[in-house]
Parts: sequence; structure tokens; C-alpha cells
Amino acid sequence: MSRPSTARRRLRRGLGLTLVAAAAAGLLSACSLSFREAQCSDGEYPVLAVNNSGGLCLKNGEEPSQGFTRYPEGKVPEYVGDKWDEYWMTHTLDENGKIVPLPPVQ
Repeated sequence: MSRPSTARRRLRRGLGLTLVAAAAAGLLSACSLSFREAQCSDGEYPVLAVNNSGGLCLKNGEEPSQGFTRYPEGKVPEYVGDKWDEYWMTHTLDENGKIVPLPPVQ
């Protein structure tokens, strides 16, 4: 009778360790997926340099200074590395608000 008892204990311990490892992996992957760096702090919004690369963050309610403009509606990057952040690394707006590719860096 001791054999089945020992085998069951080992099975339970193995299953327990497997469940703990799976739960830990799930929590770690959920944490890494949910953490994304925002483009700007709370109370700020991003603006784009006109005819140039780059941008900055302004306080909500503050208008962009000359040489900067708001991103087109629906094309505002929210997080570092998101779809629009990547897009605006190769594009900008000209002085007429038209989207144009950035010239190659020399």
C-alpha cells in the first residue's frame, strides 16, 4: 500500500508544481503585456515637428508653438513603439498639414 501512496504524493506534488509554474508564467506575461510607456504624462498631449522629425509634449489646453502642430485626428501615438509612433518615425507634416515622408538621414 505504500507504493500507491508514494506515487500519488509524487503525482500531486508534480501537478502542484506545474500549476504554480503555469500561474507564475501567466502573471509574468500579463504584466509584461500590460506595461507600456505613454508618449506623454497625464495632463499632456504629443505634438509633431513640422517638416522635421521629433516632437514634444504640451500641457492640455496649451497650443503648439511655431514649428510644431497637432497630430492628425486618429493618427496620434499613445505609447512608445505603438503603430503611430512607428509611423511618425518615417513621416511628418508639411507647413500645409499634408503628410509627407521624412527625407533620409545623411
